[in-house]
Amino acid sequence: MNKKLLAVAVSAVLLSACNDNDTKTVEVIKEVEVIKEVPAKSVTSVKNVILMIGDGMGPQQVGLLEEYATRAPNSTYNGRGNQTALSKLANGGHLGLSLNAPHGASGKLVTDSACSATQLATGLAAGSEMIGLDEQGNIVETILEKAKKAGKATGLVSDTRITHATPAAFAAHQPHRSYEPEIAEQLIESGMVDVLLSGGARVFMPSDIKTDEADRKVMADLGAPESVYKKSKRSDDRNLVVEAKEQHGYSLAFDKAQLASNDSNKVLGLFANSGMADGIAYKACKADNSCTQPSLKEMTVKALDILSKDEDGFFLMIEGGQIDWAGHANDAGWMLNELLKFDEAVEAVHEWVKDRNDTLVVVTADHETGSFGFSYSNHNTPEPVALPGDGMRGKDYKPKFNFGGLEILDTLYSQAGTFYDVIGEVNGNYDYSNATDQQWKDAIEKYTPYTVSYEQAAKVNAVEGFNSSGYPLPKFDDFSDFYVYDTEDFTAKVGRVLATQQNVVWGTGTHTAAPVPVYAFGPEGVTKQFSTMQHHVDISKKMMKALGLIEE
Repeated sequence: MNKKLLAVAVSAVLLSACNDNDTKTVEVIKEVEVIKEVPAKSVTSVKNVILMIGDGMGPQQVGLLEEYATRAPNSTYNGRGNQTALSKLANGGHLGLSLNAPHGASGKLVTDSACSATQLATGLAAGSEMIGLDEQGNIVETILEKAKKAGKATGLVSDTRITHATPAAFAAHQPHRSYEPEIAEQLIESGMVDVLLSGGARVFMPSDIKTDEADRKVMADLGAPESVYKKSKRSDDRNLVVEAKEQHGYSLAFDKAQLASNDSNKVLGLFANSGMADGIAYKACKADNSCTQPSLKEMTVKALDILSKDEDGFFLMIEGGQIDWAGHANDAGWMLNELLKFDEAVEAVHEWVKDRNDTLVVVTADHETGSFGFSYSNHNTPEPVALPGDGMRGKDYKPKFNFGGLEILDTLYSQAGTFYDVIGEVNGNYDYSNATDQQWKDAIEKYTPYTVSYEQAAKVNAVEGFNSSGYPLPKFDDFSDFYVYDTEDFTAKVGRVLATQQNVVWGTGTHTAAPVPVYAFGPEGVTKQFSTMQHHVDISKKMMKALGLIEE
């Protein structure tokens, strides 16, 4: 506000007449404008909150993305400033860290996605693997549910399954994350979520969808490709897709074109039977313009278009969930491609929000996966080279260790398939009883840019014990108790034999307790509180307070 003050200045001015010596005194009154700057009132609340979760994206994973973007010789960020969308949020907002383990004195040291997402959703301590419940098993309202009851629009987007742990925790309440059929029912019946976009159609399909021609025709007539409804994980004959449309008012989308043309304010989009296309497959279809599934970016843009129509605002959670899947597989090349896919969605959000002051964007992870990191080794140590500097005193430059060349970043990006593609090539049923070293060698060299020896292939093929189906389990020489996913963990054996060529190490096939990054972008009065060490329950409360859903 500007304030005007009048000041009277009286000055005696001697005026001499040209023909006499008379003098006159003249009073001069001046009006002086004094401007007092009053700072604008700080914005401490917002209309919209966008929460983006890079599942499994710890500081190490962010480091991989940033190194690739800024220093890979053939980085896809070349020509556009070599700047990630995540770094744009950091530069224009605030950056902090968050602890994520099951909270409180009775909690644990390491979290899973269900517990972590529940804590982000509720602001309360939760137990491992539970969905939308506090640590005592009580149903508690989530930020999404509070937002909906306050009149706001709501949405959940993921590139995994819409009933997977992270999206489920924001709008369902179950004693265990494995109750995906029940989670699907709650998502469509509760009336709490306006936009649901992901994979996971298998828990929406009647149990006999694979063989019942009438059920299959219903889905085909709705516009679903066979790949979406090919099998079911339900034990009853309910078709939740039909129920969503006929009983709960959802419009439907099953592919990229259908989503793009959908103009409804309430959408259920199911684009895969289980998880959606991985980052490497997405890279390939994008290159030849053959993608049939919407990308994470495209789902994000559509969700924003729909939800922003609500004048009361919205809450939207977006998950890049396959960063975590790549971490579990100890697959650095796949993980880089997932990080790039996620950053593409972050870029879309940044573009949407950058000129607004009514929206808070929070980007974080539920946890770190894999204990991933670049590391130096004594493999392929560099040859001596002469340097021109006067400090060399005539001696060659000869580091004792291999610290990793930047070309590794391009090699990781160029991977043609995931480690799941590798193990599937050897046996599509995960039964490696009769697998040969040659098969492993051929599969690794088909889907990755690396060559392996027969000795390395034999290490991948080494087995120890059997699962309940009689299939052999992978033999690990280190941290074997931390590889818990049965025959799928042959992926990590592949990661082990490629490690030295990638300058990459992995410590586990599960999660770690590493603090994860927190990016906050929006009004300064809202975002500055995230620039600290905090816990996920604190992040939840800060978001709720910014939306006016709680007072504390």
